[in-house]
Amino acid sequence: MNIIIVGCGRVGRSIAEQLNTEGHSITVIDTNPDELDKILDTENVMAIEGNGATLSILREAGVGNCDLLIAVTAADELNLYACLLAKNAGVKSTIARVRNPEYISDVNYIKDDLKLSLAINPEFTCAGEIARLVKYVGVMSIRSFAGGQVDLIKIKVSEKSSLANKRIADSASLLKGGVRFCFVERGGELYIPDGEFILREGDEVSFVAPAAAASKLLKSLGVISNRARSAMILGGSKIGFYLAKILRETGLSVKIFEKNPDRCEELSEDLPGVMIINGDAMDEDLLMSEGIDRADVVVCLMNTDEENLLASLYAKQVNPNAKVVTELGNLKFRTVVDELPLDSIIRPKHLTGQYIIRYVRGMQNTIGNNVETMYKISRNRAEALEFRVRENSEVTGVPLSRLNLKKDLQIICISRGGKVITPGGNDTIEKGDSVIVVTKQKGLDDLRKILR
Repeated sequence: MNIIIVGCGRVGRSIAEQLNTEGHSITVIDTNPDELDKILDTENVMAIEGNGATLSILREAGVGNCDLLIAVTAADELNLYACLLAKNAGVKSTIARVRNPEYISDVNYIKDDLKLSLAINPEFTCAGEIARLVKYVGVMSIRSFAGGQVDLIKIKVSEKSSLANKRIADSASLLKGGVRFCFVERGGELYIPDGEFILREGDEVSFVAPAAAASKLLKSLGVISNRARSAMILGGSKIGFYLAKILRETGLSVKIFEKNPDRCEELSEDLPGVMIINGDAMDEDLLMSEGIDRADVVVCLMNTDEENLLASLYAKQVNPNAKVVTELGNLKFRTVVDELPLDSIIRPKHLTGQYIIRYVRGMQNTIGNNVETMYKISRNRAEALEFRVRENSEVTGVPLSRLNLKKDLQIICISRGGKVITPGGNDTIEKGDSVIVVTKQKGLDDLRKILR
């Protein structure tokens, strides 16, 4: 597909990098030549210096032959205008990043009038992801499929875990409740395990389970015990705002630390019931006086990765039982970060890229069995995808044991009429199903491509 990206900041670069690996033809537009140079140094894309919200620049970028335009500049108004202009110039689909909380609900109301295919709010999406992690304190990550019916959950196997030193087959029968193991990360390697694979202490294990049974399963594993009651958010960013609002609505006691007094005033007005503390979240004495050693959840959302990493390590040191979530904007020194004792890492720009890639794959096959949900796993080395089966094909009506599946690929769950099925060899895929697949194969955009 021919794709134009307006805005080449960190989010724009991340989207361009991910779409480039999918094999699309990418053109990026930005007024800042330095930002364009950064992406030209690493990616095979076309770059145009100029204002992406002007018709002359869009025409120079080939807007007439463009399948998708994605506007992700820092200005919501410019993004919306660029999308409207591009749509009128012949672009098939447009996506705009809209970050202002006051705009996002209005944009959805007039989405059709703006000729906008999709409006994304990375900060709100990120806050929702963190809120799901907060729900299960001992979980490293949790992703949802099938309209929230199925969860993909990642945990670390501890020394005392009932999973340690057990075969996958024995662990699955022990847990019951429709559990299916998908990935195991160990010593920098990623495995899609079979029933004979033995789990070890320190393994990071991802499994799928019905959402209704997730809490019970995690309690049986000793991963979670009591529900979180208090959260400390270090940094009053947009993510912090959205997260505080979500957590407060679920009954948690929430504190936000923000050193900018003007921002504190804004947060105080917009977040009734949330305690706003005007102070430096890197001040150890302040954090201790406000109870960081007793908080159930600590979320680090400050301006730099370095601050977030240091604050997270400090929080784990003084409060080992707390759930600590760390926002990271860059992927630098990834191997070092992976070795740090961190609970959960959240990368907003990466989440945005995944969201857009899912949409793009859906565009590529709008009639057949296309991608509904997609998550990239373990530094993009694997994917978990949900396909909606919209028509009969060579994969439907055939027992799974007779399907000639590609290597490093498993069908792990089928959702049919509100019922979650953990499939066996005699089960079949039928029209109307949602099918969840895990694989090391890249770029799957149709369920039929799971076959050799």
